[in-house]
Amino acid sequence: MRILIVEDEKSLADIIKKGLEEEGYAVDVAYDGEEGLFMAENQPSDLIILDIMLPIVDGMTILRKIRKAGLKTPVLMLTAKDTVMDKVSGLDSGADDYLTKPFSFEELLARIRALLRRRSDIKASIIEIDDLVINMATHEVMRGGKQISLSPKEYALLEYMAINKNKVLSRTELIEHIYDENSDFDSNVIDVFINRLRNKIDREFGKKLIHTVRGAGYILKE
Repeated sequence: MRILIVEDEKSLADIIKKGLEEEGYAVDVAYDGEEGLFMAENQPSDLIILDIMLPIVDGMTILRKIRKAGLKTPVLMLTAKDTVMDKVSGLDSGADDYLTKPFSFEELLARIRALLRRRSDIKASIIEIDDLVINMATHEVMRGGKQISLSPKEYALLEYMAINKNKVLSRTELIEHIYDENSDFDSNVIDVFINRLRNKIDREFGKKLIHTVRGAGYILKE
């Protein structure tokens, strides 16, 4: 899943970016509101972490602009303020959740997982597709009771396909959601990772879950 961080406190933004990347997320960062607004409007993201106090364009203005433009990406607001009116203003402007600084990284992860589940209508952190079980909180994957070891990118691809189960996903869409803008990759990288997932998820089992839709992309379905 791809996350955009808009935060002018560079050290905090970089810490969050590093932590999220270690959790398997693809992460883009903007250090001012103008760049953040441009990236929010022009680059696909699954979630936006948005600070309120930003140079050039403030977070509330960004939030109102992207909601007015019809962008429904979940937004988690960050702020040093902790007043009821600040929270009400943020939520009324279209924020999905609110986190006051300082905060623990574990709480940030929990909020992110909750917002991503809400967007996909998944109500728990466990996704089950036939006998495939994916734990979004621990990144553990099992099939038929057997634990499966995946690389961070393999897991990211599987999780995104699972969240969008029964939906055909194009190669472009998959690339956009598991890689950030600075990633360097070959055009066939998705095919490579799909083959790796098939070897680990499907090869030893009678029923195949990962399917190719010729001319369209891939689908994970029961």
